[in-house]
Amino acid sequence: MEIYAQQPFTIMKVLLTQYSAYHLWANQQIFETIEKLPEALQEQHIVSSFPSLKATLLHMLDAESIWWQRMKLLENINRPSENFTGSVSDVAKSLMQQSQQWHEWISNATEHMFEHEFIYYNTKREKFKQAIYQMLLHIFNHGTYHRGQLVTMLRQLDVNTIPPTDFIVWSRKRSII
Repeated sequence: MEIYAQQPFTIMKVLLTQYSAYHLWANQQIFETIEKLPEALQEQHIVSSFPSLKATLLHMLDAESIWWQRMKLLENINRPSENFTGSVSDVAKSLMQQSQQWHEWISNATEHMFEHEFIYYNTKREKFKQAIYQMLLHIFNHGTYHRGQLVTMLRQLDVNTIPPTDFIVWSRKRSII
């Protein structure tokens, strides 16, 4: 049963809870496809924003992890990719755990928590103040953007069986008629 069916909710809570659940599902769809590929294809150089499927996944992990650390007001931000030596499956598992952490945080958050503003420094050491809900929307939009890149990269690698990851597909799977 969805969290918003168990307690009073606001539209922001509903949307963010649904979008975080969708984000987890969409990541899982793509990751399962990538994990089935031989390691050589997972790491093959492709002309894109990042040089391989694995590098793109590491970027996605870095982004979600960095935002988590910023929200927690950690001063020394750690990029998981800096010392990463694992496989694509290891990256996917770590990213799914981070995305699950976001989903659980959102599920337990109050409206006031979404509206809370926090101060952070970006990677250029510029100072910003942002509302939590804006950061969350950015994280999910960022994930959608890079899942699209992963699909394009998969097609360049001649992978033809790629699952749809549209929000409406996720939503339809959950609707009851």
